[in-house]
Amino acid sequence: MRTPIALALAALLLLLAGCSSGAPADGPVTLRFQSLAWQPDSVAATKELVREWNATHPDVKVEYAQGSWDSVHDQLLTSFEGGEAPDVIHDASDDLADFAYGGYLADLSALLPARLASDIPRGSWETATFGRGVYGVPFLQEPRVLIADADRLRAAEVRIPTPEHPWSWPEFRQVAKKLTGPGRYGVAWPLKDPVSATLNLSLSAGGRLFHRGADGKVTVRFEDGDAVVARTIHDQVAVDRSAPASTLGSGGADTLPGLFGGRYAMVPLGFSYRQQIVRQAPEDFHWQVLPAPAGAGGLTQGVSPQTLSVSADCPHKKEAVAFIDFLLRPRNMVRLALGDWMLPTGTQALKDPALHTARHGWATGTALAARLRPAPAQSVRGYPEWKDKVATPAYQRYYSGASTLDGLRHRLERDGNLVLARYQR
Repeated sequence: MRTPIALALAALLLLLAGCSSGAPADGPVTLRFQSLAWQPDSVAATKELVREWNATHPDVKVEYAQGSWDSVHDQLLTSFEGGEAPDVIHDASDDLADFAYGGYLADLSALLPARLASDIPRGSWETATFGRGVYGVPFLQEPRVLIADADRLRAAEVRIPTPEHPWSWPEFRQVAKKLTGPGRYGVAWPLKDPVSATLNLSLSAGGRLFHRGADGKVTVRFEDGDAVVARTIHDQVAVDRSAPASTLGSGGADTLPGLFGGRYAMVPLGFSYRQQIVRQAPEDFHWQVLPAPAGAGGLTQGVSPQTLSVSADCPHKKEAVAFIDFLLRPRNMVRLALGDWMLPTGTQALKDPALHTARHGWATGTALAARLRPAPAQSVRGYPEWKDKVATPAYQRYYSGASTLDGLRHRLERDGNLVLARYQR
Protein backbone atom coordinates (compact mmCIF):
# COMPACT_ATOMS: atom_id res chain seq x y z
CA MET A 1 0.00 0.00 0.00
CA ARG A 2 1.41 3.40 -0.93
CA THR A 3 1.81 5.83 1.94
CA PRO A 4 0.56 9.44 1.76
CA ILE A 5 4.18 10.59 1.61
CA ALA A 6 4.93 8.27 -1.29
CA LEU A 7 1.83 9.48 -3.12
CA ALA A 8 2.80 13.11 -2.57
CA LEU A 9 6.35 12.57 -3.79
CA ALA A 10 5.16 10.60 -6.78
CA ALA A 11 2.99 13.54 -7.71
CA LEU A 12 5.97 15.88 -7.41
CA LEU A 13 8.17 13.73 -9.61
CA LEU A 14 5.56 13.60 -12.39
CA LEU A 15 5.46 17.36 -12.77
CA LEU A 16 6.93 19.20 -15.71
CA ALA A 17 9.83 21.44 -14.84
CA GLY A 18 8.61 24.70 -16.33
CA CYS A 19 5.50 25.23 -14.24
CA SER A 20 5.72 28.98 -13.59
CA SER A 21 3.58 31.20 -15.73
CA GLY A 22 4.43 34.50 -17.31
CA ALA A 23 3.30 37.84 -15.98
CA PRO A 24 -0.42 38.57 -16.06
CA ALA A 25 -1.78 40.97 -18.64
CA ASP A 26 -2.33 43.77 -16.14
CA GLY A 27 1.33 44.17 -15.16
CA PRO A 28 4.16 42.66 -13.12
CA VAL A 29 3.49 40.32 -10.21
CA THR A 30 4.78 41.38 -6.80
CA LEU A 31 5.65 38.73 -4.21
CA ARG A 32 6.55 39.41 -0.58
CA PHE A 33 9.23 37.09 0.75
CA GLN A 34 9.74 36.94 4.51
CA SER A 35 13.21 35.66 5.35
CA LEU A 36 14.46 34.55 8.77
CA ALA A 37 18.12 34.74 7.80
CA TRP A 38 19.94 36.48 10.66
CA GLN A 39 23.67 35.79 10.51
CA PRO A 40 25.46 38.49 8.47
CA ASP A 41 26.68 36.10 5.76
CA SER A 42 23.24 34.51 5.49
CA VAL A 43 21.40 37.83 5.20
CA ALA A 44 23.87 39.00 2.57
CA ALA A 45 23.54 35.80 0.51
CA THR A 46 19.74 35.85 0.65
CA LYS A 47 19.43 39.51 -0.31
CA GLU A 48 21.89 39.04 -3.17
CA LEU A 49 19.81 36.16 -4.56
CA VAL A 50 16.67 38.30 -4.37
CA ARG A 51 18.49 41.03 -6.32
CA GLU A 52 19.59 38.50 -8.93
CA TRP A 53 16.03 37.23 -9.33
CA ASN A 54 14.64 40.73 -9.74
CA ALA A 55 17.31 41.60 -12.29
CA THR A 56 16.43 38.62 -14.47
CA HIS A 57 12.65 38.38 -13.91
CA PRO A 58 11.12 41.80 -14.67
CA ASP A 59 7.60 40.32 -14.72
CA VAL A 60 7.81 39.00 -11.13
CA LYS A 61 9.21 41.35 -8.50
CA VAL A 62 10.17 39.96 -5.08
CA GLU A 63 10.15 42.24 -2.04
CA TYR A 64 12.41 41.15 0.83
CA ALA A 65 10.96 41.34 4.37
CA GLN A 66 12.94 40.52 7.51
CA GLY A 67 11.40 38.20 10.08
CA SER A 68 12.70 36.80 13.38
CA TRP A 69 13.06 33.23 14.61
CA ASP A 70 12.15 34.39 18.10
CA SER A 71 8.60 35.38 17.17
CA VAL A 72 7.86 33.73 13.84
CA HIS A 73 5.10 31.33 14.96
CA ASP A 74 2.93 33.95 16.64
CA GLN A 75 3.70 36.52 13.94
CA LEU A 76 2.67 34.14 11.16
CA LEU A 77 -0.48 33.07 12.98
CA THR A 78 -1.53 36.70 13.36
CA SER A 79 -0.75 37.49 9.73
CA PHE A 80 -2.62 34.43 8.47
CA GLU A 81 -5.73 35.26 10.46
CA GLY A 82 -5.51 38.90 9.40
CA GLY A 83 -5.10 38.07 5.72
CA GLU A 84 -1.68 39.72 5.57
CA ALA A 85 0.66 36.73 5.35
CA PRO A 86 3.81 36.90 3.20
CA ASP A 87 3.58 35.11 -0.13
CA VAL A 88 6.79 33.13 0.36
CA ILE A 89 7.44 32.06 3.93
CA HIS A 90 10.74 31.05 5.51
CA ASP A 91 10.23 28.85 8.59
CA ALA A 92 11.27 25.53 10.13
CA SER A 93 9.57 22.24 9.39
CA ASP A 94 8.60 21.57 13.01
CA ASP A 95 6.54 24.77 12.95
CA LEU A 96 4.46 23.81 9.90
CA ALA A 97 2.05 21.14 11.14
CA ASP A 98 -0.60 23.39 12.68
CA PHE A 99 -0.38 25.86 9.78
CA ALA A 100 -0.68 23.04 7.23
CA TYR A 101 -3.62 21.34 8.91
CA GLY A 102 -5.20 24.74 9.53
CA GLY A 103 -5.31 25.50 5.81
CA TYR A 104 -2.92 28.46 5.97
CA LEU A 105 -0.26 26.99 3.65
CA ALA A 106 -0.56 25.95 0.02
CA ASP A 107 -0.13 22.29 -0.90
CA LEU A 108 2.87 22.31 -3.23
CA SER A 109 2.44 18.77 -4.56
CA ALA A 110 1.14 19.91 -7.95
CA LEU A 111 3.38 22.95 -8.25
CA LEU A 112 7.02 21.98 -7.73
CA PRO A 113 9.24 21.23 -10.73
CA ALA A 114 10.59 17.70 -11.11
CA ARG A 115 14.21 18.84 -10.73
CA LEU A 116 13.65 20.19 -7.25
CA ALA A 117 11.40 17.33 -6.20
CA SER A 118 13.97 14.70 -7.16
CA ASP A 119 17.04 16.55 -5.85
CA ILE A 120 15.87 16.64 -2.24
CA PRO A 121 15.84 13.18 -0.57
CA ARG A 122 12.61 11.57 0.51
CA GLY A 123 13.55 11.76 4.20
CA SER A 124 13.77 15.53 3.95
CA TRP A 125 10.42 15.76 2.13
CA GLU A 126 8.86 13.81 4.99
CA THR A 127 9.56 16.74 7.30
CA ALA A 128 7.18 18.96 5.33
CA THR A 129 4.55 16.36 4.39
CA PHE A 130 1.29 16.39 6.32
CA GLY A 131 -1.46 14.01 5.28
CA ARG A 132 -1.30 13.83 1.49
CA GLY A 133 0.13 17.31 0.97
CA VAL A 134 3.59 18.88 0.87
CA TYR A 135 3.56 22.27 2.57
CA GLY A 136 7.15 23.40 2.45
CA VAL A 137 10.46 22.85 0.68
CA PRO A 138 13.18 21.77 3.13
CA PHE A 139 16.46 23.36 2.08
CA LEU A 140 18.88 23.80 5.01
CA GLN A 141 19.54 21.43 7.90
CA GLU A 142 21.73 21.55 10.95
CA PRO A 143 23.18 18.56 12.79
CA ARG A 144 24.10 18.98 16.42
CA VAL A 145 27.83 18.53 17.04
CA LEU A 146 30.34 18.92 19.85
CA ILE A 147 32.51 22.02 19.70
CA ALA A 148 35.64 21.14 21.66
CA ASP A 149 38.71 22.86 23.06
CA ALA A 150 41.34 20.96 21.08
CA ASP A 151 44.14 21.76 23.53
CA ARG A 152 42.15 20.42 26.51
CA LEU A 153 41.38 17.18 24.68
CA ARG A 154 44.99 16.72 23.64
CA ALA A 155 46.30 17.40 27.15
CA ALA A 156 43.87 14.86 28.64
CA GLU A 157 44.95 12.27 26.06
CA VAL A 158 41.39 11.21 25.33
CA ARG A 159 40.41 9.39 22.16
CA ILE A 160 39.24 11.85 19.53
CA PRO A 161 35.98 10.66 17.96
CA THR A 162 35.32 10.73 14.23
CA PRO A 163 32.17 10.08 12.20
CA GLU A 164 33.57 6.61 11.49
CA HIS A 165 34.37 5.92 15.16
CA PRO A 166 32.26 8.21 17.39
CA TRP A 167 32.04 8.11 21.17
CA SER A 168 29.21 6.10 22.69
CA TRP A 169 27.06 7.92 25.23
CA PRO A 170 28.79 6.11 28.16
CA GLU A 171 32.23 6.93 26.70
CA PHE A 172 31.20 10.57 26.28
CA ARG A 173 30.23 10.64 29.95
CA GLN A 174 33.61 9.20 30.98
CA VAL A 175 35.51 11.66 28.78
CA ALA A 176 33.60 14.58 30.33
CA LYS A 177 34.57 13.35 33.80
CA LYS A 178 38.22 13.10 32.78
CA LEU A 179 38.16 16.68 31.48
CA THR A 180 36.68 18.02 34.71
CA GLY A 181 38.78 19.65 37.41
CA PRO A 182 38.70 22.49 39.94
CA GLY A 183 36.71 25.33 38.37
CA ARG A 184 36.60 23.54 35.03
CA TYR A 185 33.94 21.33 33.48
CA GLY A 186 34.15 18.68 30.81
CA VAL A 187 30.98 19.81 29.09
CA ALA A 188 28.38 22.57 29.26
CA TRP A 189 24.80 21.89 28.17
CA PRO A 190 23.05 25.09 26.98
CA LEU A 191 19.45 23.93 27.28
CA LYS A 192 17.27 26.99 27.10
CA ASP A 193 15.30 24.82 24.65
CA PRO A 194 15.79 21.37 26.20
CA VAL A 195 13.08 19.61 24.20
CA SER A 196 14.35 19.68 20.63
CA ALA A 197 17.95 19.03 21.71
CA THR A 198 16.97 16.00 23.79
CA LEU A 199 14.48 14.52 21.34
CA ASN A 200 16.71 14.93 18.29
CA LEU A 201 19.79 13.44 19.97
CA SER A 202 17.70 10.62 21.42
CA LEU A 203 17.21 9.15 17.95
CA SER A 204 20.83 7.98 18.22
CA ALA A 205 19.79 5.76 21.14
CA GLY A 206 16.60 4.50 19.52
CA GLY A 207 14.30 7.00 21.23
CA ARG A 208 11.05 7.95 19.49
CA LEU A 209 8.76 9.32 22.23
CA PHE A 210 5.87 9.91 19.79
CA HIS A 211 4.05 6.80 18.55
CA ARG A 212 1.40 6.87 15.84
CA GLY A 213 -1.30 4.20 16.05
CA ALA A 214 -3.25 2.48 13.31
CA ASP A 215 -5.94 5.14 13.68
CA GLY A 216 -3.38 7.84 12.88
CA LYS A 217 -3.43 9.30 16.39
CA VAL A 218 -0.20 10.06 18.22
CA THR A 219 0.54 9.18 21.84
CA VAL A 220 3.59 9.83 24.02
CA ARG A 221 5.47 6.82 25.41
CA PHE A 222 8.76 7.42 27.21
CA GLU A 223 10.73 4.21 26.68
CA ASP A 224 14.29 3.02 27.35
CA GLY A 225 15.72 4.66 24.23
CA ASP A 226 14.20 7.99 25.22
CA ALA A 227 15.97 7.86 28.57
CA VAL A 228 19.58 7.45 27.39
CA VAL A 229 20.35 11.08 26.48
CA ALA A 230 18.16 12.54 29.23
CA ARG A 231 19.85 10.40 31.88
CA THR A 232 23.31 11.26 30.54
CA ILE A 233 22.65 14.99 30.82
CA HIS A 234 21.07 14.62 34.27
CA ASP A 235 23.94 12.52 35.59
CA GLN A 236 26.62 14.83 34.19
CA VAL A 237 25.01 17.72 36.06
CA ALA A 238 23.75 16.09 39.24
CA VAL A 239 26.00 13.04 39.76
CA ASP A 240 29.37 13.49 38.03
CA ARG A 241 29.44 17.28 38.34
CA SER A 242 31.14 17.29 34.95
CA ALA A 243 28.57 19.80 33.63
CA PRO A 244 27.43 22.97 35.41
CA ALA A 245 23.78 23.47 36.32
CA SER A 246 24.20 27.18 35.60
CA THR A 247 24.07 26.73 31.80
CA LEU A 248 20.85 24.69 31.69
CA GLY A 249 18.79 27.82 31.08
CA SER A 250 21.28 29.37 28.68
CA GLY A 251 21.33 29.70 24.92
CA GLY A 252 24.23 28.32 22.94
CA ALA A 253 25.91 31.69 22.45
CA ASP A 254 25.92 32.26 26.21
CA THR A 255 28.38 29.39 26.68
CA LEU A 256 30.96 30.58 24.17
CA PRO A 257 32.88 32.90 26.55
CA GLY A 258 33.24 29.99 28.98
CA LEU A 259 34.44 27.73 26.18
CA PHE A 260 36.99 30.30 25.03
CA GLY A 261 38.11 30.93 28.61
CA GLY A 262 38.74 27.29 29.47
CA ARG A 263 35.78 26.84 31.82
CA TYR A 264 34.18 24.22 29.54
CA ALA A 265 36.04 21.72 27.38
CA MET A 266 33.08 20.85 25.13
CA VAL A 267 29.71 22.33 24.24
CA PRO A 268 27.00 20.54 22.20
CA LEU A 269 25.83 23.11 19.65
CA GLY A 270 24.14 23.39 16.31
CA PHE A 271 26.52 23.24 13.35
CA SER A 272 25.91 26.89 12.46
CA TYR A 273 27.49 28.16 15.69
CA ARG A 274 30.85 27.73 14.01
CA GLN A 275 30.35 31.11 12.39
CA GLN A 276 30.12 32.84 15.75
CA ILE A 277 33.16 30.94 16.98
CA VAL A 278 35.21 32.03 13.98
CA ARG A 279 34.18 35.64 14.58
CA GLN A 280 34.53 35.71 18.37
CA ALA A 281 37.20 33.22 19.46
CA PRO A 282 40.59 34.55 20.58
CA GLU A 283 43.39 33.89 18.13
CA ASP A 284 45.09 31.44 20.49
CA PHE A 285 41.94 29.35 21.00
CA HIS A 286 42.15 26.06 19.08
CA TRP A 287 38.86 24.31 18.50
CA GLN A 288 37.53 21.37 16.57
CA VAL A 289 34.20 19.88 15.55
CA LEU A 290 33.35 16.41 16.85
CA PRO A 291 30.33 14.26 16.00
CA ALA A 292 27.69 13.90 18.68
CA PRO A 293 27.82 10.60 20.60
CA ALA A 294 26.24 7.49 19.10
CA GLY A 295 23.93 4.91 20.61
CA ALA A 296 22.01 1.90 19.35
CA GLY A 297 20.93 3.97 16.34
CA GLY A 298 24.48 5.04 15.49
CA LEU A 299 24.95 8.69 14.56
CA THR A 300 21.31 9.14 13.64
CA GLN A 301 19.80 12.36 14.91
CA GLY A 302 16.67 14.33 14.24
CA VAL A 303 16.56 17.63 12.42
CA SER A 304 13.89 20.16 11.58
CA PRO A 305 15.10 21.67 8.30
CA GLN A 306 14.51 25.26 7.38
CA THR A 307 11.70 25.45 4.83
CA LEU A 308 10.20 27.69 2.19
CA SER A 309 6.40 27.65 1.92
CA VAL A 310 3.72 29.50 0.02
CA SER A 311 0.72 31.10 1.71
CA ALA A 312 -2.62 29.53 0.81
CA ASP A 313 -3.91 33.06 0.12
CA CYS A 314 -1.12 33.91 -2.32
CA PRO A 315 -2.78 34.75 -5.68
CA HIS A 316 0.38 33.90 -7.63
CA LYS A 317 1.40 30.49 -6.38
CA LYS A 318 3.14 29.37 -9.59
CA GLU A 319 5.30 32.48 -9.60
CA ALA A 320 6.07 32.00 -5.89
CA VAL A 321 7.17 28.41 -6.52
CA ALA A 322 9.30 29.54 -9.48
CA PHE A 323 11.11 31.92 -7.12
CA ILE A 324 11.65 29.12 -4.59
CA ASP A 325 13.03 26.92 -7.36
CA PHE A 326 15.46 29.70 -8.30
CA LEU A 327 16.63 30.12 -4.70
CA LEU A 328 17.23 26.39 -4.42
CA ARG A 329 19.15 25.67 -7.59
CA PRO A 330 22.22 23.66 -6.50
CA ARG A 331 24.65 26.57 -6.85
CA ASN A 332 22.32 28.90 -4.98
CA MET A 333 21.57 26.34 -2.28
CA VAL A 334 25.30 26.06 -1.63
CA ARG A 335 25.50 29.84 -1.29
CA LEU A 336 22.69 29.81 1.26
CA ALA A 337 24.29 26.92 3.15
CA LEU A 338 27.68 28.61 3.31
CA GLY A 339 26.03 31.86 4.37
CA ASP A 340 24.20 30.14 7.23
CA TRP A 341 27.03 27.69 7.99
CA MET A 342 24.57 24.82 7.64
CA LEU A 343 24.11 21.84 5.32
CA PRO A 344 21.95 21.91 2.19
CA THR A 345 19.34 19.19 1.75
CA GLY A 346 19.88 18.90 -2.00
CA THR A 347 21.97 15.95 -3.15
CA GLN A 348 23.72 17.98 -5.85
CA ALA A 349 24.54 20.84 -3.49
CA LEU A 350 25.95 18.43 -0.90
CA LYS A 351 28.58 17.34 -3.42
CA ASP A 352 30.12 20.80 -3.59
CA PRO A 353 33.84 20.68 -2.57
CA ALA A 354 33.39 23.72 -0.32
CA LEU A 355 31.31 21.56 2.02
CA HIS A 356 33.93 18.81 2.28
CA THR A 357 36.93 20.76 3.50
CA ALA A 358 38.42 20.02 6.91
CA ARG A 359 38.60 23.74 7.64
CA HIS A 360 36.12 24.78 10.34
CA GLY A 361 34.79 21.24 10.56
CA TRP A 362 32.80 21.29 7.32
CA ALA A 363 33.77 17.71 6.43
CA THR A 364 32.66 16.39 9.83
CA GLY A 365 29.23 17.96 9.47
CA THR A 366 28.79 16.84 5.86
CA ALA A 367 29.65 13.28 6.89
CA LEU A 368 26.60 13.35 9.18
CA ALA A 369 24.16 14.40 6.44
CA ALA A 370 23.16 10.86 5.51
CA ARG A 371 22.22 10.12 9.14
CA LEU A 372 19.84 13.03 9.61
CA ARG A 373 16.19 12.09 10.06
CA PRO A 374 12.94 14.01 10.58
CA ALA A 375 12.68 15.27 14.15
CA PRO A 376 10.43 13.01 16.25
CA ALA A 377 7.76 15.70 16.70
CA GLN A 378 7.75 16.67 13.05
CA SER A 379 4.14 15.82 12.16
CA VAL A 380 2.58 15.98 15.63
CA ARG A 381 -0.36 18.35 15.86
CA GLY A 382 -0.26 20.42 19.03
CA TYR A 383 3.51 20.07 19.35
CA PRO A 384 4.14 23.79 20.09
CA GLU A 385 1.69 23.73 23.04
CA TRP A 386 2.98 20.34 24.25
CA LYS A 387 6.53 21.63 24.10
CA ASP A 388 5.86 24.92 25.91
CA LYS A 389 3.41 23.77 28.57
CA VAL A 390 4.51 20.22 29.30
CA ALA A 391 7.86 19.10 27.94
CA THR A 392 10.03 22.16 28.56
CA PRO A 393 9.22 22.47 32.28
CA ALA A 394 9.38 18.68 32.71
CA TYR A 395 12.87 18.39 31.24
CA GLN A 396 14.06 21.49 33.10
CA ARG A 397 12.94 20.02 36.42
CA TYR A 398 14.63 16.72 35.69
CA TYR A 399 17.91 18.21 34.54
CA SER A 400 18.09 20.51 37.54
CA GLY A 401 17.57 17.57 39.91
CA ALA A 402 14.10 18.67 41.02
CA SER A 403 12.43 15.49 39.72
CA THR A 404 13.30 11.86 39.03
CA LEU A 405 13.35 10.02 35.72
CA ASP A 406 10.04 8.43 36.68
CA GLY A 407 8.67 11.89 37.37
CA LEU A 408 9.80 13.05 33.93
CA ARG A 409 8.20 10.02 32.30
CA HIS A 410 4.92 10.52 34.17
CA ARG A 411 4.68 14.21 33.25
CA LEU A 412 5.51 13.69 29.57
CA GLU A 413 3.07 10.81 29.18
CA ARG A 414 0.13 11.87 31.36
CA ASP A 415 0.06 15.62 30.78
CA GLY A 416 1.47 15.35 27.28
CA ASN A 417 -1.20 12.99 26.05
CA LEU A 418 -3.92 15.21 27.46
CA VAL A 419 -2.61 18.09 25.34
CA LEU A 420 -2.23 16.04 22.17
CA ALA A 421 -5.69 14.49 22.56
CA ARG A 422 -7.31 17.91 22.18
CA TYR A 423 -5.74 18.30 18.73
CA GLN A 424 -6.76 14.82 17.56
CA ARG A 425 -10.47 14.69 18.32
